[in-house]
Amino acid sequence: MPSQETKHIPLAERMRPAQIEDFVGQEDLLGQNRILNKLIDQKKIPSLLLWGPPGSGKTTLARILAQNMTADFVFFSAVLSGVKDVREIVARAKERKDKDNTQTILFVDEIHRFNKAQQDAFLPNV
Repeated sequence: MPSQETKHIPLAERMRPAQIEDFVGQEDLLGQNRILNKLIDQKKIPSLLLWGPPGSGKTTLARILAQNMTADFVFFSAVLSGVKDVREIVARAKERKDKDNTQTILFVDEIHRFNKAQQDAFLPNV
């Protein structure tokens, strides 16, 4: 029976892998001596594009990367938000970086929904 704390958290969220060792798939990126595995070990994650169908683990992988980097994870929906929101997130990330050297991983879901002008405004921060 779920605890009172987890009672209202969806099962899929409770079952989401929290560590890279628990993530299944993407051996070509995450396997031993593979590029993403090496970057995780070095704690140097560049800008990435994760592509795949819904439920394939893009958000989960991004969360795990942030956790391994001890970085803040910010989820952003390009469907529900705009460039103004991106600028605010980037400004807060820069403040955290300057204040206590905390990195931020910004996960932009559905980025293809941005129009060209929105994409152009977003690119300097990638």
